Amino acid sequence: MLTITLLAFEAMAVGTVMPVVARDLDGLTLYGWSFSAMLIASMVATVLAGGWIDRAGPARPLPAGLAVFVAGLVVAGAAPYMWVLVAGRTVQGVGSGLAMVALYVMIARVYPDALRPRVFAATSTAWVLPSLLGPAAGGLIAEHAHWRWVFLGLIPLVIPATLMLVPALRGMGAPEPQEAREAPRGRVIPALVTAIGAAVVLYVVDDLSWPSVPAAVAGLAGLGWGLPKLLPAGALRLRRGVPTTVVMRGLLAGAFFGTDVFIPLALTSLHGFSPSQAGLVLTLAALGWSAASQYQGRSRRPRAFFVQAGAVLVAAGVVAASVALQVGGWWAAPAWVIGGLGMGMALSSLSVLVLNQSAPQEQGANSSALQLSDTLGSSLAVGVAGALATAFGTDRLELGLRVGAVLLIGIALVAVLAARRVRP
Repeated sequence: MLTITLLAFEAMAVGTVMPVVARDLDGLTLYGWSFSAMLIASMVATVLAGGWIDRAGPARPLPAGLAVFVAGLVVAGAAPYMWVLVAGRTVQGVGSGLAMVALYVMIARVYPDALRPRVFAATSTAWVLPSLLGPAAGGLIAEHAHWRWVFLGLIPLVIPATLMLVPALRGMGAPEPQEAREAPRGRVIPALVTAIGAAVVLYVVDDLSWPSVPAAVAGLAGLGWGLPKLLPAGALRLRRGVPTTVVMRGLLAGAFFGTDVFIPLALTSLHGFSPSQAGLVLTLAALGWSAASQYQGRSRRPRAFFVQAGAVLVAAGVVAASVALQVGGWWAAPAWVIGGLGMGMALSSLSVLVLNQSAPQEQGANSSALQLSDTLGSSLAVGVAGALATAFGTDRLELGLRVGAVLLIGIALVAVLAARRVRP
């Protein structure tokens, strides 16, 4: 839990300080790549980690990933130029991708089926404190100390957390010979093509223009070619069981985080909220997420029930928040708590379903597919919805937000329909 909290804190704090970093290093032209490079590296590492863990177990990949993550913190924190910081962020992406998949598999190997819902509820809670304090802490560190300490200050904390995991990892080797199988070959190129395709699409949607159309088509083609080779067979056709469960993670993440990004923009731009008031709305949703996650972790109801109920609540929250942002700002708070409750119910249950439905020799690959779906779903939904919201200009921001909300509502409704297919 400490390890996940530290990884989450870095993710939440860096976004706050990156404008300061770009100005200090005279690297505004590479601003977008400070995020895209980490996305590409994390996606590739996530895919490769699945095969490595299925062959050798999580004992080596987990500390290796955390060591690589620390190396990335050192490079980024000491960067004299913006391109060096981008390189450090790339190394961080490799480390976090390895570590997160290994953590999922470790949970599957250490805890029995009955306890997994409670463990995943705890992992969700581990994101709450970083979500509440990470952005503010990052800003305070950059303002009163230096932005470099956002990176370097985590190193003394990550190392003890890694050492604390060593006793649990001892003896957690590869699956039994009769269970072991060769990981699918030829996943490196599809992982690279998918990651680069996603980065191209995200880059293009930030500056839509006719000359960028060929690049957008190429990016979408890369996604269309690579994704079927990285996700479980039948995922894009919503085949029952693990394939649909993996896709559900991306649909829910896209709908929720897409809306989560635009709530502060709408509140501050259209309703005169201060940043702290807008942040309070997101804080309440995060608390709802944590409470619902704890509830589902202690319930004996089937995991599929919580996925279906969570999908309905997320869709209801997205619709209610979209309407509330048009009629009155503070109504967005209770509306978005509904969305948070839905995510708390569904996401942990999706993780449990994937692990429970996976053979030991497939847990790494399926966990990596789950992480890949989450990253792609949230990144693409935020990018495309953001492009729609800003396409009409600042003078017609309200119209743009409505158009973006239609897309996000559509994604949430698809998730509701797909949720009925998570059972094998």
